[in-house]
Amino acid sequence: MKKYPLRRALLAGIALSVTGAMTAVPAQAQFGFGGIVYDPTNYASNVLQAARALQQINNQIQQIQNQATSLINEAKNLASLPVSTLSTLQNQVNQTRQLLSQAQRIAYDVQSIQQAFEGRYKGSALTGDHAQMVANANARWEDSVGALEDALRVQAGVVDNIDGARASIDTLVGASQSASGALQAAQAGNQLLALQSQQLADLTAAVAAQGRAQALESARNAAIEAEARERFRRFRGKN
Repeated sequence: MKKYPLRRALLAGIALSVTGAMTAVPAQAQFGFGGIVYDPTNYASNVLQAARALQQINNQIQQIQNQATSLINEAKNLASLPVSTLSTLQNQVNQTRQLLSQAQRIAYDVQSIQQAFEGRYKGSALTGDHAQMVANANARWEDSVGALEDALRVQAGVVDNIDGARASIDTLVGASQSASGALQAAQAGNQLLALQSQQLADLTAAVAAQGRAQALESARNAAIEAEARERFRRFRGKN
């Protein structure tokens, strides 16, 4: 048997009572005990008005409940993510930047590179006297060794950051999956994008350091060939 909610059962009972009263008693006025006039038509109208008022109240209660649910959902959507990996990412980026700033001899600077090449890798640096050639060759060797060491240090720093990145990923993915609202999910996604940017920055730094070492080694080999030609020319006594 179908079960009615309490308010529907109440309305059904009221309607049945009104119908029975209207059937059993004529429409004209009846006198009850004590001379009180009883009008069934007026009574039925009052009952129906009360039922309509009760229904309106129930509708208003339902509207209030819906509004409360909507406000609760909005509050969840506006709740901030309880975890943050920003400080960890900043520390990792700063560590990589510090390693790059510690580049030996020839820094990651256009003016520094230009001065070093003018003084040790080309032009008059390859045509000086014997002592100058030896000094420049030794300086170029130190440039190459320093660049290779710098590249290894940067690569080691990038590898060290992998453990921190993995921990951040675990934290952010867990926070995203348990997010209670749209804002928390968006914040978790933004932090994951920041982590990805940090990893790309580490990769760029490692590639730059390795490329710097290879470029200096290639320049040193080219300078060695140029010096060898100059020494051979001098050995043969040509002007």
